[in-house]
Amino acid sequence: MEYIITPKVEQVKLLDRFTSKKPAVGTLYLTATHLIYVESSPEIRNETWILHHHISAIEKLPLTSTGYPLLIHCKNFRVAHFIICRERDCHDVYSSLLRLSQPVVFEELYAFSYNPKQTEMSRGMGWKIIDIEDDFHRMGVPNEYWEQTDVNENYEICNTYSTFLCVPKEASKPVIVGSSKFRSRGRFPVLSYFFKENNAAICRCSQPLSGFSARCMEDEQMLQAISKANPGSPFMYVVDTRPKLNAMANRAAGKGYENEDNYSNIRFQFIGIENIHVMRNSLQKLLEVCELKAPSMSEFLTGLENSGWLRHIKAVMDAGVFLAKAVSEEKASVLVHCSDGWDRTGQVCSLAALLLDSYYRTIKGFMVLIEKEWISMGHKFSQRCGHLEADPKEISPVFTQFIECTWHLMEQFPCAFEFNEKYLLEIHDHVFSCQFGNFIGNCQKERHELKLQEKTYSLWPFLLAKQYPYQNPLYKPSAVNIVLKPNTAPFNFKFWCGMYNRFDKGMQPRQSVVDCLHASMKQKTDFEETVADLNQKLTHQDKSHSDSTFILPMKLSIEEDSTHLQVIGAPQDYLEEEQMMFTNGAEEVIETVSAGSKDVDNVTDSSFKCQSTLNNIDSLELVKLNIHVDEDNHQISQDTIEK
Repeated sequence: MEYIITPKVEQVKLLDRFTSKKPAVGTLYLTATHLIYVESSPEIRNETWILHHHISAIEKLPLTSTGYPLLIHCKNFRVAHFIICRERDCHDVYSSLLRLSQPVVFEELYAFSYNPKQTEMSRGMGWKIIDIEDDFHRMGVPNEYWEQTDVNENYEICNTYSTFLCVPKEASKPVIVGSSKFRSRGRFPVLSYFFKENNAAICRCSQPLSGFSARCMEDEQMLQAISKANPGSPFMYVVDTRPKLNAMANRAAGKGYENEDNYSNIRFQFIGIENIHVMRNSLQKLLEVCELKAPSMSEFLTGLENSGWLRHIKAVMDAGVFLAKAVSEEKASVLVHCSDGWDRTGQVCSLAALLLDSYYRTIKGFMVLIEKEWISMGHKFSQRCGHLEADPKEISPVFTQFIECTWHLMEQFPCAFEFNEKYLLEIHDHVFSCQFGNFIGNCQKERHELKLQEKTYSLWPFLLAKQYPYQNPLYKPSAVNIVLKPNTAPFNFKFWCGMYNRFDKGMQPRQSVVDCLHASMKQKTDFEETVADLNQKLTHQDKSHSDSTFILPMKLSIEEDSTHLQVIGAPQDYLEEEQMMFTNGAEEVIETVSAGSKDVDNVTDSSFKCQSTLNNIDSLELVKLNIHVDEDNHQISQDTIEK
């Protein structure tokens, strides 16, 4: 709070570039963690909350006739344009946000003060929900080819790897240590994914320190051990995700790529994903297009093309598809690296796993994938996401690209993922929010030193506790146990409005398909519960009425599209060969009314009534059927039908 100069500013306008209406007027508050804007509307209380850690840039624009503009750009792609009446207030807000949005040390991050009022035991259990070792057991590791190694138990061999690593059984400790000395940052080859259907594996590492002619016997033995761990294939791929020109340039610095003459039974492949600096500039150009106030079609499409963003997304996707195809179809193991093995390598390995394994396409499985391929393998989240005030050249949207690639897969395979777009956006938001400890730091060793599991909370249990909004209503678990084979032709890649213009209400579709499907599914569930409850009441009806009342059995049948609800066993099913259909996805209320004497010699009348209660229905029919039951002759007749 010591950095907040003015905690409250009144008569602040919030502009919306997509509406011609008068801008909202309200009060701007600054707290220790958020900027909060509350509209001064007597009808409805609209609030805009912006986390300080989400702010990427703040601009003071030239004075206008209405006041002093303050433009706030956020890492989750929100753009807030405020107009503040007084220059002094504008400067105070600007200065406060500049400091609050750029913490200097980790302890200033939101996660260290966030308190959801849980016990220490709950906090500890939350960190144990996702277990990488369990995931390797699920894959069938350890086995006769692969084993867990404790060679990096105290981060001695590689300080950016985790302590849990799997390597080929044939690789001895001297071989592992020797290989680590020949790899950039000591990141020697380790197992990423084991495809137990054919024993093919995906491994990851960093570039070799080969220069123009250097070689390392231990590193060659390490690759040979990986190849032997897949006896069904006579070769293995070594995939360099960099453009070949970049890899060749690294040779001059004593690094580079593997010489096929020195490594037996390998096939070398360049992919061509650009480096972090190219990606950062590409995203900046994309955001400039997104922030155009009223672009023409030509301006938008030209700007999108010039940004090169979708070309980069396609390159990452192509690499993931190559790995998945090599493993599943060619039955070959693959070793993947880029320069240091924590950016492009993570993108490619995690995408390949998504394609190969349906478990990672579930809500919890996706958490495991992120934990395994990104967090534990040393992706530098704090540097790439700009958590602290540091070198801006280290910031790059590497993880954002992975999230977008996942979204493109969901667009091509809408029934293959348990989660929806909201789930991806929620995770993406929390990577930058620093509200939870999962993404703080640049490697596991750093997180261990910060004691994050003791001082912060894990994101995963919070997401698992409220899964419903993130569920994909089209998900079919029985049909997803296949390897996904996406089409990476250019026309399959499109601009993700839900990510980059999410907060621009004027650009969003008037109806959300997912929201409509969720509403339909809820109506279906409510209807099932209503019918089940009524059936139970009918079953337990007082036996004294059984001699005078004829109870018609009812059951519920709901068609696949969830828009037609059908009652089977209603009176009309006994009288005529017709169905009573309820359209418009309406909730149905079924009432059965019995009347008549308890005397068995008398005729009992039963009225069966079905009524829809959905609001705003264009046409609504109310059907009432009067049924006469002649118990002496065991006959049922229909007296009247009223509509």
